[in-house]
Amino acid sequence: MADAPAPQAPAPAPTEAAPAPPIQLASTPWPPFTDTEGKPRVAIDLVHMALVRAGYTATTSIVPEGTLTQALERGEFVGSVALWRSAEREAFLLYSVPYLENRMVLVGRAGSDVRARTFSELSGKKVGIVEGYAYGPELEAAREPKFVKGHSEELNLRALLDKKLDYVIADSLLMAHVFEQYPHQASERLVVAKEPLITRTLHFAVRRDFPHAATIVARFDEQIRAMLADGSYNRALGLNWVSVDVDGDGRTELVPRTDRVGVRPPSGGYNVLSAPAVPAGSPPAPETPRYYVGGKHYETWDAVPDDRRREPDDDKFIKQFSFTALDW
Repeated sequence: MADAPAPQAPAPAPTEAAPAPPIQLASTPWPPFTDTEGKPRVAIDLVHMALVRAGYTATTSIVPEGTLTQALERGEFVGSVALWRSAEREAFLLYSVPYLENRMVLVGRAGSDVRARTFSELSGKKVGIVEGYAYGPELEAAREPKFVKGHSEELNLRALLDKKLDYVIADSLLMAHVFEQYPHQASERLVVAKEPLITRTLHFAVRRDFPHAATIVARFDEQIRAMLADGSYNRALGLNWVSVDVDGDGRTELVPRTDRVGVRPPSGGYNVLSAPAVPAGSPPAPETPRYYVGGKHYETWDAVPDDRRREPDDDKFIKQFSFTALDW
């Protein structure tokens, strides 16, 4: 009789693939967009959230001012969470679409003229800026006005209210928070220019030679679009409403941070990106806002269902900025 076949050893249990190591990113200190843990750093939070949703994890190291481009070029880091585009870096970095804009606006006390389009129009004025901020070549090359450096935008606003400054240069995102947290006081005592003095688009970027760089950037772009539509973008920035073209039809929608939108219509939303130029002969955009709530469009506030027009119940929502110096 033939020998019975020897029993086969059991197949090894399948093992899960080891998780990919975090993508190592870097940025210079640039509050409130980039900073160390525990401080407002909205760009880092936003980019990390989008990458997690895209299936990646990331860490961001804060490096000294003036060292980032060289460190990226040497390959010490994979990329950066927050970069302006430049021809020098285009050679070795792959950029995302803009996910935010830095818009530096002129802020004055109520009744002030904030229509200046160039710094030279502010000749003779004392204008507050923040020490250590990278405002870009426009401000660095300006001979006028007299720039007065302060420790923070909040303290500059306090000095403005105390009439120690004529104007302040501040980021539009920070001013959106001021007007959202103190709507009555801010409207009564401050005025903000509608047109910025400086505008820069902000991008996530990855080294072109990093494996799957194009896929990482494409997935990031996809998640930013989804976050703008589902309210998680608002929550990352600490805003209740944003104004954005959700469906790419050229018309902006007001998008809330949660599907419960409150009992009163918003006065507006933070404009994530500047509106593109309208071609000559195009019909004007409707003046009344359109709302995008729970994945659906509503042409008017009254059209939003009653079960949506209730106060939000996500009490863990955290404002990104506190303004303890603004006691008004």
